[in-house]
Amino acid sequence: MTDNPAQHARLSSRAGVREKRLPAWWLLPAGALLGAVAGGAYGVAKPPQYTATSSVVAVAAGRSDVDCADALGFAQAYGRVAPQLAALGDAQTAAGVPAATLRRDVQVATSPDAPMVSVSATSTSPARAAGMANAVSGALITQAGRTKTATGIRLEPLSRALKPVEPSSPSWTLTALVGGSAGGLLGGLALLVRPRRSADEGRGQAAVPAPSHAADAHGMLG
Repeated sequence: MTDNPAQHARLSSRAGVREKRLPAWWLLPAGALLGAVAGGAYGVAKPPQYTATSSVVAVAAGRSDVDCADALGFAQAYGRVAPQLAALGDAQTAAGVPAATLRRDVQVATSPDAPMVSVSATSTSPARAAGMANAVSGALITQAGRTKTATGIRLEPLSRALKPVEPSSPSWTLTALVGGSAGGLLGGLALLVRPRRSADEGRGQAAVPAPSHAADAHGMLG
């Protein structure tokens, strides 16, 4: 018996395609590589951010009926009103930035154990970050001074914000690592949800059809 040349060529072509097909696990390193490149590019392109922090402390304003618990309560109250526009009215002038920028880039935190208010400002400029933090702290001190007769509490500066020397934003190496981890995770998820061929389909595609008996008989008669 002789094989059909055209059929043999088709079978060889299919076998070559199956041999050249990439394995399924290539999604993992490819996803990790793409994520690392994207994360590193983001870290390089994004301007560095600097964070400066100042602190004020609540103390009694000379009234004998005010104790530490009152100071702690008023410190937490001033921490809550700091982001409001009324408390930032003086701060935007001192910092030279709009009130919307102060509300977006300034974070105020209080302590449950100490009558202290911490003001942190973030900016692409170290000097601007320190200026915003000190301006908001100054606005809080001014606001507390206006009401100290009624509340018996005033705010005193505890520490001024200094110009930061190192950025607080992550470096490009860290963003590349995070991007690589995220890309590898997405590649693994894609590997899990990808469609898979059944065993019957694999056996059906691998089966080689028998040569035509009519062609063999014609060859023998010839």
